[in-house]
Amino acid sequence: MVDTGYPRADAQNDFSRMRRRAVLSRLAGWLRREPDDVSEILPFDEVVAALGRTGERDLGLLVIDLDTIVGSVDRVGDFDRWFRPRSAVSRERWERLDLARRRGESIPPIDVYRVGELHFVRDGHHRVSVAHALGLRTIDAFVTEVTTVVDATGIARRGDLITKDLRRVFLDRVPLPGPALCTILVTSAWSYAVLSETVEAWGFRLMQQEARYLDRETVARRWYSEEFQPVLRMLRDADLVGERTDAEAYLHLAAQRYRLMRTHRWDENVVDRLRADSIDG
Repeated sequence: MVDTGYPRADAQNDFSRMRRRAVLSRLAGWLRREPDDVSEILPFDEVVAALGRTGERDLGLLVIDLDTIVGSVDRVGDFDRWFRPRSAVSRERWERLDLARRRGESIPPIDVYRVGELHFVRDGHHRVSVAHALGLRTIDAFVTEVTTVVDATGIARRGDLITKDLRRVFLDRVPLPGPALCTILVTSAWSYAVLSETVEAWGFRLMQQEARYLDRETVARRWYSEEFQPVLRMLRDADLVGERTDAEAYLHLAAQRYRLMRTHRWDENVVDRLRADSIDG
């Protein structure tokens, strides 16, 4: 924080500096051809919709890290990802808060939602922006924790919500218990949709075979134990997993299995054909 001894002038300079950094950051992103959402603040409603909201609880007044504040409830266009003000922000209000901070005056806590380890501002956007400008690392906040079906880990930008949304839909269609779900990971978001279709098709064949209805929980549990895990053991023994995740290896080779053998059964002959096809390919 630069302190010239003239608080009002310093506050004015703080705002100009933050605005300049916001503009230069957008220009640098454009020159690097970064995705448009890299510098965008995360919208709370979209994040919660992608993760699947299950409830909330009041945590009271806490001290939170500024770096964990990544989004907003209703002002996503006024600030960038680092809460640097854009043109729509009131300069007069911003500088007034900055001046109060510099004079050591009391500033009310902000109000945020917590999703996982991320925070989204309900009230106090200017206060967060000023805190960043002054080089602070923490801020007082009234925190409401929002619980979700899918965790918020890995969300860095808006584009990451696609993966989370498809994973949430996968969990709706294939409701695996926590420990099993943690092993189902893919690098391409669309693979969650493909895997959902694969599991449902497997469950349909199982119901035909047993001539009875099975709910989604039962199908998911039996697919994991009777299909996914045994197949992975065979693939590992045959050294056919490679650099893929377990789920990706299963999906890829399940498709290859049907292409080569026209069957949904696994046996040593299928594995031999898959190995030979991998070598030939």
